[in-house]
Amino acid sequence: MEVRRSPRRRRTVTAYRDGDTLVVLIPATMTKSEERHWIAEMQRKLRRTENRRGAPARASDEALLLRCTELSRRYLDGTAQPASVRWVPPMRTRWASCTPRDRTIRVSERLRTVPSWVLDYVLVHELAHLRVAEHNARFWALVRRYPKTERAIGFLEGLSSAEGPRTPAPDD
Repeated sequence: MEVRRSPRRRRTVTAYRDGDTLVVLIPATMTKSEERHWIAEMQRKLRRTENRRGAPARASDEALLLRCTELSRRYLDGTAQPASVRWVPPMRTRWASCTPRDRTIRVSERLRTVPSWVLDYVLVHELAHLRVAEHNARFWALVRRYPKTERAIGFLEGLSSAEGPRTPAPDD
């Protein structure tokens, strides 16, 4: 997150995303307490707007495949290219799965409602399986190129816990 104080700004507070960074524009005269309040408020509003609008990847299997292509380029040097990526009915024990042999990725429809950065983590995780099938050190080094890995794992663990014992685990 980045906070920008402006001497020209008098009352208004604005926020937007610049890639993965939340940028909050506030008046320079604002106190630290007011700043904290407005950062939390703008995060809440932006999250609500994004969830309502939905991530483009949620629209279709084709959009999911395009998102994977972008994530592979950004975090895996473009070397993990799936043959197909598709939304599937909710899985009992997984958020997603990958079959490296035929380069297919399946994503549980339960992830349609998670924040985009969580879905991106799951996709990077599955893309990494196209390069390394096992959950070994090499695999995790690839996955951790995604900067929100630990945060997304925590989100999924919390979601699993909140939904009860018969929900998907964070990993396959």
